[in-house]
Amino acid sequence: MDILVTGGAGFIGSHLVSLLVKRGAAVRVLERPGARVDHLPLDRIDVVFADVRDRAAVERAIRGCPLVYHLAANPNLWTHRRGHFTQVNYRGTVHVLDAALDAGARRILHTSTESILTRVHQSGAIREDQEVRLEDALGPYCRSKLLAERYAFRLARSGAPVVIVNPTIPVGPGDRGRSPPTQMILDFCRGRRNEYLDGELNLIDVRDVAEGMILAMDRGRMGRRYLLGAENHTIRRVFALLAELTGLPEPARRVPYGVALTAAFLIEFVADVWTRRMPLATVTGVRLTRRGMSFDTRQSLDELGLRPRPVREALSDALAWYRAAGWLAAKATSRPAHPVSTAIPDTRSGRGTPAG
Repeated sequence: MDILVTGGAGFIGSHLVSLLVKRGAAVRVLERPGARVDHLPLDRIDVVFADVRDRAAVERAIRGCPLVYHLAANPNLWTHRRGHFTQVNYRGTVHVLDAALDAGARRILHTSTESILTRVHQSGAIREDQEVRLEDALGPYCRSKLLAERYAFRLARSGAPVVIVNPTIPVGPGDRGRSPPTQMILDFCRGRRNEYLDGELNLIDVRDVAEGMILAMDRGRMGRRYLLGAENHTIRRVFALLAELTGLPEPARRVPYGVALTAAFLIEFVADVWTRRMPLATVTGVRLTRRGMSFDTRQSLDELGLRPRPVREALSDALAWYRAAGWLAAKATSRPAHPVSTAIPDTRSGRGTPAG
């Protein structure tokens, strides 16, 4: 039986592919042309390079695959081409889901995101049955992902075998794309993070996200949203955990929200007009810190039978992987005498390699 994984070379996708291969599955990966795939078990999988915006190419890649995991997306909170979010995240999802159904796929898993479930004046923890309006979505990334999730739900309500998972923020080893949380951790370890922004996060080990996806594919109910998350923490508490693991001091300076938002607008303006490179902070990322981002994932985890490992373990394994990759010194123990502050924390994650 062939399984198709779109975006299979990304942070979550590569762990999913590895786990599927270990379980003896025949896996086909759809990745965008030019994507790096040398970290995948190429001797045991089939890789197809295609753009999810190309419906015909998607149809060819999906043939003969009764199980489809759709992860491919532009996962960033900023892009110089604003329409790219709609083209890849929404239209790409339509192409993949429709092509899978036309090919007779038996089950389809659509990967959504936790950031589309936030609302203004959120009271209480977010659960899997959270309802949101399009106007609740912050920025073009979140709007495109919400539209994609709505399409998946619409298909499921019509009887299509579609299940939806919403991972929270994945951390752990193997983040070759350096998602914002990974970059935040690296900045801290390199002595470049002396400030923090108030906000809530829900973290989960990336390996547990991959496991949760397989469980949702195997036993999840069609038309159901499953939250794949583990522990709620404040941003400051995440830095406290990193301080315990590295021996480095915690950031002591809180950045006021207004200052952070103003800085993000200026940084994005420079990126839009001059550099056209990913900004160190995004407006959407800062605005999300004002939303309630505490999640109650117990019902989803119990139904799937997923027991995530402690986030402290995930962070420890991530640090070990960064050192092995040469991103950090063998053991960080102290900060430089005059550390440099470089960025406002951007809480978005879940970076995968976009196939489009």
